[in-house]
Amino acid sequence: MTAIQIKAFCFNPFYENTYVVYNDAGQCWIVDPGCSNAEEEKELADYLERNHLKPERLLLTHGHIDHILGCAFLFRSFQLIPEIHPADLDIYNSGQYVAGMYGVPFKAGPTPGAWLEEDQILKLGDSEWRCIFCPGHSPGSICFYNREDKILIGGDVLFEGSIGRTDLPGGNHEALIRNIRNKIFSLDKDVIVYSGHGGTTTIGQEILTNPFF
Repeated sequence: MTAIQIKAFCFNPFYENTYVVYNDAGQCWIVDPGCSNAEEEKELADYLERNHLKPERLLLTHGHIDHILGCAFLFRSFQLIPEIHPADLDIYNSGQYVAGMYGVPFKAGPTPGAWLEEDQILKLGDSEWRCIFCPGHSPGSICFYNREDKILIGGDVLFEGSIGRTDLPGGNHEALIRNIRNKIFSLDKDVIVYSGHGGTTTIGQEILTNPFF
């Protein structure tokens, strides 16, 4: 089993976490590319080149603007086409409008090329990741779970001491709380959670200390 490594970048005015997930064979995924200007694009590209990484997939936990700003760049540079849950397609497609509301420069990425679904298994080399459908922050929020390495890439579902906001279009507070309880808190307590903003946490820590539960 090849070792999994994760590199986090904090990008754009929303302080969003972009993740490069890779193994020692150099195979990698880009998850939630938030790079929003030439400097951030170069930082990401330089890391890939310096570590001899070969991007294979572009995965989106959801379609909010801060998580998709780099999709056009990654398509232009590596021909990566985003994969997303179909329930978030309308949010993804509204990027230009939302970017205008926030005054954020935006280039539209390509139309998603594949759908992510509940319990779908994704393979990075010989490591397996299960898609966990966890709507509430957005209608199509997906988390990526590696049971072997005890990793959850959770997007904006769960944060250290908090949860994703639910006041944006398509948000549902009751659904988010229910899905975290039933689908996320049922994972092993030592699973490390890589969130869409802020630092990492663990399932066990959030069960014990998260004020929303």
